[in-house]
Amino acid sequence: LVELLDKPIAECDALAIPTAGYGHPMVRPEMAWRFISGHDECPMTNLGWRSVGVLELSALPSLGDDRWVSWVRDADVLLVNGGDAMYLHHWIRESGLADLIPTLDETVWVGLSAGSMVMTPRIGADFVEWEPPGGGDATLGMVDFSIFPHLDSPDLPLNTMETARRWAATLGNPAYVMDDETAISVVDGDVDVVSEGRWERLDPA
Repeated sequence: LVELLDKPIAECDALAIPTAGYGHPMVRPEMAWRFISGHDECPMTNLGWRSVGVLELSALPSLGDDRWVSWVRDADVLLVNGGDAMYLHHWIRESGLADLIPTLDETVWVGLSAGSMVMTPRIGADFVEWEPPGGGDATLGMVDFSIFPHLDSPDLPLNTMETARRWAATLGNPAYVMDDETAISVVDGDVDVVSEGRWERLDPA
């Protein structure tokens, strides 16, 4: 993360995006507080940032672009929490953030679970909980691979490699299956897997 930021965390300003959590049936409102306050199981906001703000995407359409775009441009990093990737995708589009992302050349996007899955071409039908107005499972397509997260998680007994292989066979694009000790770094199209756990790349047949 420090390498991606290219300066110490203490010199960086962060925006925390909790939006994805509100769309997932397993997420309760106190989880948004835990994410924002740094009391989460995978804390991102309490790493020592110079400042941390909260950007709720569903609120942005009621504001003018002149109100919030500068907040995003001034941030060094966007911390995007997990939850429902389709709900997150919907509000990234509706808010206008999707149009802004390609211009954020120096901004680091740090996504947890759905916060990373939303950057892929599609998440696969298995992960669709919140139904988007137009249906489907397509997401932002900022990278050319899909992500199957939380492999072998004791809290998600269906997240096995066997399930992941069936899921990947429906996609038509490469996919990474990864446990909670694994991250993917993408810089200028170069993909690196950073892991102390279990992961596998699955390519289309």
